[in-house]
Amino acid sequence: MQFVHKSVLFDEAIAALELNESKIIADGTAGGGGHSREIAKTAKRLIAIDQDPDAVQVLRERIGSLPNVSIVQSNFSDIKKVIADLNMDKIDGMLLDLGVSSFQLDNGERGFSFHQNAPLDMRMSKSGISAFDVVNSYDEKSLADIIWKYGEEKFSRSIAKNIVKAREEKPIETTFQLVDIIKASMPAKELKKGHPARKTFQAIRIEVNAELDRLDKALDDAFDCLNPGGIIAVITFHSLEDRLVKEKFAGWVKGCICPREFPVCVCGNKPKGELPFKSKAPGETELSENPRARSSRLRAFKKY
Repeated sequence: MQFVHKSVLFDEAIAALELNESKIIADGTAGGGGHSREIAKTAKRLIAIDQDPDAVQVLRERIGSLPNVSIVQSNFSDIKKVIADLNMDKIDGMLLDLGVSSFQLDNGERGFSFHQNAPLDMRMSKSGISAFDVVNSYDEKSLADIIWKYGEEKFSRSIAKNIVKAREEKPIETTFQLVDIIKASMPAKELKKGHPARKTFQAIRIEVNAELDRLDKALDDAFDCLNPGGIIAVITFHSLEDRLVKEKFAGWVKGCICPREFPVCVCGNKPKGELPFKSKAPGETELSENPRARSSRLRAFKKY
């Protein structure tokens, strides 16, 4: 299957990096190479990172011959190790295009999509615990907590209860088995409000790939790796990711944190950078061409 991924907010993300021929840029989620190819046209050096071995193979075919490109199979949360292994200690920018690629969603055997019947997997790196392991081994409370915390699914307890009940008879092995359990856990009127499995699948995928924990670490480590004037640009696809990025960036640009009643600052806290813009969302033209972009947001931070 061809690795195809429609890069959302493409022009906006490239512009946010403020590229020039002296910059070293890391694309932490290089995927099919859409952003990476464009970055490599201008940047002094591009470090294209992806944890998916399928993506890495495609990157090598598409941009591996470019003299200013290094391709690394890793998770973006390991950015410090990645650049150290390349004999670097600083970069000038990092782009993160989060979420699941169109290739991963459309490739049924990967188990990300609730629209295709496939083995429960959802591992972006094709290694570690799978969705099968989560669904068939986590206890009921843990399942309910994950589905609520990462999916914000109000029927999380009912879904978790029915998952445990179903697996007592036989293992839950496929995406459609899980979809059927989710549907049976909701009132009939709820089944008309978008696909009933969307939130639960999102929650299990986040748990399988430790997405929020890795994002939090990646942002902190990328900040440490940035040269002055360096930029972190992040495209998010759901509120949990966006909130984490928004709050992280807000903390970095905040100055004094002393109580308001203090007559003078005693904390000594100084802003560590600035926000080039508040956030950006896709326009109507992009949405008409790529409906999956609807929930995406771009945020950026520039280090002092």
